[in-house]
Amino acid sequence: MTTRTLTSLAILKVNINRNIDYLDYLLPFISQVIIDNSIDQIDNIISIRNHIREDFGLEIPERTIEIVLRRMAKRQLIKRESHSFIRTDNLTDPGISSARKTVEHEIQTVLDELKKFSKTTNTLLSDSEEATKAICTFLSKFDIICLKAYLQGTVIPDLADTRRTDIVLVGNFVQYIQKNCPDLFNKFLKLVQGHMLANALTCPDLENVSATYRGTTFYLDTPLLIQRLGLEGELRQRATKDLIDLLTRLKATIAIFSHTLNELRSVLRGAAYFLDDPKGRGTIISEARRNETSKSDLLLLAESAEDRLIEYGIKILDTPSYIEDFQIDELIFADIIDENLMYNNPRAKEYDINSVRSIYALRANRRVLSIEKSVAVLVTSNTDLAKAAWEYNKQSEELYEVSSVISDFSIANMAWLKAPMGASSLPTTQVLAFSYAAMQPSAELLTKYMAEIDKLEESGNFNELEHQLLRSSPYIVRELMHYSLGDTGVVTTESIAQVFEQFKNELKEKEAEKLVQEKQDHVQTRLQLSDRQDQYQYQLQRNQELLNNIYWKCDRKSRRFAQYLHFVFAILFMLIVGLGVLIGIPDIDFPLWLSAVTLLLLGTVSYISSWTGRPLRNVRIWIQNKHLARQLSYEAETLGLDLDELYQISENNSSIKTGR
Repeated sequence: MTTRTLTSLAILKVNINRNIDYLDYLLPFISQVIIDNSIDQIDNIISIRNHIREDFGLEIPERTIEIVLRRMAKRQLIKRESHSFIRTDNLTDPGISSARKTVEHEIQTVLDELKKFSKTTNTLLSDSEEATKAICTFLSKFDIICLKAYLQGTVIPDLADTRRTDIVLVGNFVQYIQKNCPDLFNKFLKLVQGHMLANALTCPDLENVSATYRGTTFYLDTPLLIQRLGLEGELRQRATKDLIDLLTRLKATIAIFSHTLNELRSVLRGAAYFLDDPKGRGTIISEARRNETSKSDLLLLAESAEDRLIEYGIKILDTPSYIEDFQIDELIFADIIDENLMYNNPRAKEYDINSVRSIYALRANRRVLSIEKSVAVLVTSNTDLAKAAWEYNKQSEELYEVSSVISDFSIANMAWLKAPMGASSLPTTQVLAFSYAAMQPSAELLTKYMAEIDKLEESGNFNELEHQLLRSSPYIVRELMHYSLGDTGVVTTESIAQVFEQFKNELKEKEAEKLVQEKQDHVQTRLQLSDRQDQYQYQLQRNQELLNNIYWKCDRKSRRFAQYLHFVFAILFMLIVGLGVLIGIPDIDFPLWLSAVTLLLLGTVSYISSWTGRPLRNVRIWIQNKHLARQLSYEAETLGLDLDELYQISENNSSIKTGR
């Protein structure tokens, strides 16, 4: 596999800054394909799709390409004749070739560092091709599923023989560079942002949807609530908070079912019960031990959970009652769930089925064509549950083109596409949360780990205290995950003993006086770096807040401006209709000038529709986007920056970032 896909994603990222229509993201790529391959006439859209795949490593649906070709024809870049598109002299080179050279060096830097990082694990990436495949495998998990309108989940071509260890490796690498190499992390983040933008290209109908989620209620499942409460780490907490904040800004209602609150309390009490038990496992317990959270803290949180969620802007709504006409076949759905995922707690499966059937009850057999008109959606961090619900939706031949369950990343991606400059930190928090989740050991690996450490105790090489430490220490499990990358075949008594030996050696070294002094010096240096890093993080947060506030202020102005013009156009339209009716009455002698004015107004409305290339009902959105672009440019000029600098202000504070 070459780096073409990664290069194209990095080029796509630039379009965030332009506030352009998402279909225009693809236009330069199609133009470059036509020019580079000397195509004078397009008779078959499949050929363009194949060229885009070969030249740029992107898998774009034919419907999307056809829509862009029609748009190019309206702009007279090409000419449409019958069932073909003819190249014209107006089509110029978009310059992607030169842009590609600019980003190739950055991508190669990322690949080289990933290869170097892989040497510290059990999976060695020997060349750039393997490193590229690992990153593409990681990015392909950031897909959009469970919507019929999206013709495919990702623009990344199908990858053969993918390995889960690649996902864990890249996730581990992302966390490392985020903490230690901010510049390198920003280079990687360009790929994530480009992929999120490219996901829009898999949905040709995206331009017809509403700009907000007004009227839609997003119900969160229990794992997302646990993340929002910070019980699975700061990274996942921030990602969930950013998602909720963005959906709220887009006028959505955020809620949970009353039975979900009961499940949350049950999970917290269960975690508190097993917290002090060496056999206790799970992300909540691991995070609690890492943060020295006590049993009483978890029990107190279980009791105050409702107040905490309301404080976060999450409503608690009653679970709908069973209405036979609106219910799902729970037995069939349960079988589909069993084919897709496994529950450690059978009650969790019952709660999930109740949540899904509640969404169906709230929709009440309405025709659901988009998320914006879906009334209710269950949002989950469990992609397997989302896939099971989508599979049931297809098997039951329901009317819904939008599944009852959507993954948190899918909805985050779609919401971000509505206002990427108004939620600039969301891609960062999403990729870090995903990376954190990838580094969590699976139930299979933990089971294998526990069995192997029992063997170590039986062998007599480990005493009872050491055995207990192996069971309860988050450090050893984390280091084992770093080494094995989640491959259970690597988890053996030998590998565990090796990790434990490293752990003991560190403890012994800390006892040495010389090392203690070095540690103190190191701590002092780290404190100085931490101060600079804190300053950088603070400035980064302030810059992101500045960018977000500027965007939403401009967005409000543009909406009011578009609403005012929409009102004016409505009055003009009614005036035209009224005058047209009066002109048609033979008994009324109309002045010639008034007839001319009527025709002029009618022509003006028709010209606006033709000029924008949109039906009248979409002109308001077009006007709003154009006005928004001008407002953003004005704000940038006021700050003495151009629009690109305004967007990148949170990325390029190099003096603080480098400590110079």
